[in-house]
This record gives sequence, structure tokens and C-alpha cells, in this order.
Amino acid sequence: MIAVPNNPKISPDEYFAWESQQETRYEYINGEVFAMAGGTIDHSMIATNLIALLRPQVRGKNCRVLGSDAKVGISKNGEFFYPDLLVTCDDRDRHSAKAVFYPTLIIEVLSPSTEAYNRGSKFARYRQLISLSEYVLVSSEQVNVEAFRLNERGKWELTSYGEGDLVQFASINFECAIAEIYEDVEFLG
Repeated sequence: MIAVPNNPKISPDEYFAWESQQETRYEYINGEVFAMAGGTIDHSMIATNLIALLRPQVRGKNCRVLGSDAKVGISKNGEFFYPDLLVTCDDRDRHSAKAVFYPTLIIEVLSPSTEAYNRGSKFARYRQLISLSEYVLVSSEQVNVEAFRLNERGKWELTSYGEGDLVQFASINFECAIAEIYEDVEFLG
């Protein structure tokens, strides 16, 4: 994420109007915009595999799987982020053209430049979403998946998955072999 220099604070409406004219995607935080960096082939392959795995699971269940071009809004007044993948099952999101506000599952594919941000302040912001019950971090450098799930006491619990494990996406009642998430990923760096 790269801050846009000398950019005055703007409103959410100004952000949407301005960003629609840009070639690069920008996240919106506290009235400021931040350019999104491009990813690697491994990053893209992992995200593509996840979409291919999750789409059949939610088909016919009033849920949608959306990729990295879909924004998540923390509120109507901002902040807006681009996760790598999300699932929403809320009818209110079907009628929103600019952003999803009620995701149940958010997945971020980690890269060295975004890992600390995705684990820290971005996850803190995502936790403000009342609909979110699962946040998943997928490494793009090794076979490793971490699922944070909101338990019945309102606390986030971590489950880690590695080589040979079955990964559970509890929020959509789905599991798959971790090898399927990393299919055709060669970790070339």
C-alpha cells in the first residue's frame, strides 16, 4: 500500500468518483487514498484457486464469492479496502454497486510487503464488521493458512493449517485439502 503524496483529505463520495477515473485501485482510510501494489503470479494463482474452490460451494445458497476488484466498506462513510477474496451472504450487499458492507468471510493472500498490515491494522478494521465471522490469511511463500474465527463468546480464535491438512472455512461450511489451495503454485519467489 502506497500513500498518494500531497493528496488532501476527501469524502467517500469524492473517493468513489475519483477512483473510478484511475487505472490503479486505491484503498480509502481516514479521508486519504492509498495505491494498491500489484501481486506475484503465486499470489494470483492462490486467489484463483480459492475462487474456483469456493464458488461451487456457495452456488444456490444466496451467497457470492467476489475477488480482488470488490471493495469492502467498514461503514458507508469509509474506510474501504480491497481484500483478495470475500464471501457475502447478505441480501443488502446484492443491492450495493460500490462496496460490500456485510461479508461473512474475508481472505487475504499474504505477501512480504502486506503481511504485517493484513495481520494488524487491516484486521482490526475488518473486526468492526458485524457480519464478519471468519478472516483467513494465506501465505504466498509457503504452505500455510491461518483462519481466525469469531467464537460464541465474541472472541477471535486462530486455527493454523499446514502441509497435508484439510482447511475448514466454517463460515460457509466448507473444507478442502490445503494442496488444492496451492495447486500449481511453485514458490519461485
